[in-house]
Amino acid sequence: MRRHVRWTFGALLLSAFVHAAPVPRAELATLCAEADDQAHCGRLVEARQLRSLSRIAERNGDELRVTLAPYGLSVFHDSVNVKGATTYAVWDYLERVDTLVLFTTRGERTGFMLVQRHGGGEYRVPAEPVLGPDDRRFATADFCANECDNEVAIWHIGSDGIRKEAVWTPPAAWADVSVAWRNASAITLDYALDDGQRRTIERRLDDPSWKKARPG
Repeated sequence: MRRHVRWTFGALLLSAFVHAAPVPRAELATLCAEADDQAHCGRLVEARQLRSLSRIAERNGDELRVTLAPYGLSVFHDSVNVKGATTYAVWDYLERVDTLVLFTTRGERTGFMLVQRHGGGEYRVPAEPVLGPDDRRFATADFCANECDNEVAIWHIGSDGIRKEAVWTPPAAWADVSVAWRNASAITLDYALDDGQRRTIERRLDDPSWKKARPG
């Protein structure tokens, strides 16, 4: 569902009392140090995040319920089939755009899903979204040895939904990549190469080396 619903006073009031922040990297490592697998790690993060997000999401066994605005409900069910487990867990809340971020697993592959509470739109993205300062874009950096896109992507948030806008692929293999916004027109990327040393570069969004993302 990708419809746009107007705000009501009740939705604004609810949003005013909902606060959350991404789990810091060091805390995440500690939190998931003894997790059985990625799905278990997601549940541990969710338990922490739901302390401040109980007004918009709740867990009941294998069912996760997300309250939409101004009304409605999105329900996500964890399941197991011959291809492996599919799971959903609350990871973060992008308060400025009223969007819940879920950590997902599908078999061996992990990812994220954005749930727009304002209308119920659901969008899968390959890596954790980092919201830009203008609230119109977010960035993802999806890098790993197997089953990753190995690219940086810029996504646009509009009244008609979320779409991938541009992508960039580095000339060499990267690992352990993190992305941050320098300003509304540029991002910084922190990464490691084969030698293990970390490097940081800046990429402007108007750089011609970005490629326009293909639809769908």
